[in-house]
Amino acid sequence: MTLSDRLRAVFVDALELPGDVDVENLTYRDIEQWDSLGHMTLVAAVEDEFDVQLETDQVIDLSSFKVALDMLRGLGVDE
Repeated sequence: MTLSDRLRAVFVDALELPGDVDVENLTYRDIEQWDSLGHMTLVAAVEDEFDVQLETDQVIDLSSFKVALDMLRGLGVDE
């Protein structure tokens, strides 16, 4: 499973998304589930799945699937 696939699964599970949502083009507050509470749930799920600790600035900057993917790659998480 690729990094992108794993991250997609985290988004779907953490935000309780239906299978037809285009996760790759999703941005913060695009959908009702990704509000401030959903954001913190997503952050916790990303940290758990990828065994990383996001800094406060990273938590704030995590505004889309692409940003999250780039952030994980920047933290050295492998494909």
